[in-house]
Amino acid sequence: MTIEDALKLKFSGDELSFSQFRDNHRIGVPAEKLFDILAFLKNEHHFDMLVELTAVDYLEYEGAKDRFGVVYVLVSTMNGARLVIKTHVNDPEPLLPSVYSLWKSADWLEREVYDMFGIRFSGHPDLRRILTPDEFTAYPLRKDYPLKGRGERHNFPVLTRAES
Repeated sequence: MTIEDALKLKFSGDELSFSQFRDNHRIGVPAEKLFDILAFLKNEHHFDMLVELTAVDYLEYEGAKDRFGVVYVLVSTMNGARLVIKTHVNDPEPLLPSVYSLWKSADWLEREVYDMFGIRFSGHPDLRRILTPDEFTAYPLRKDYPLKGRGERHNFPVLTRAES
């Protein structure tokens, strides 16, 4: 039984979408079923490694129904299979369940998505900024964030190397 068939059987009635390009298998899942589907893929189909977690801002993207796409790339170390899982969230409070309990690598990956896009992950053990200062109030990879920023750079101290 293929993974697609197993998902259709286990999660019948849910809006799942399947596509493939070359060896890239992609599955679109509803946000409310995301954790259950990812746990099923890990526990039943041995996708034991989360190698990437990122987001895409579809603001003003023609034909987009949702603001953000969140992408999980899974790998099975048993057979080398790769799988891309994609879900969507929207403003004003984009929120997804944390997958830290499934893959510890989600710790820093979820923090990065939070810091750059403002997407929160409920249940994350330490969701705080990782790339920008704590005082930073915006999310730099959102498409409504100006290319030159909003003057934040001038408010932070300049760090210089100490001379030896």
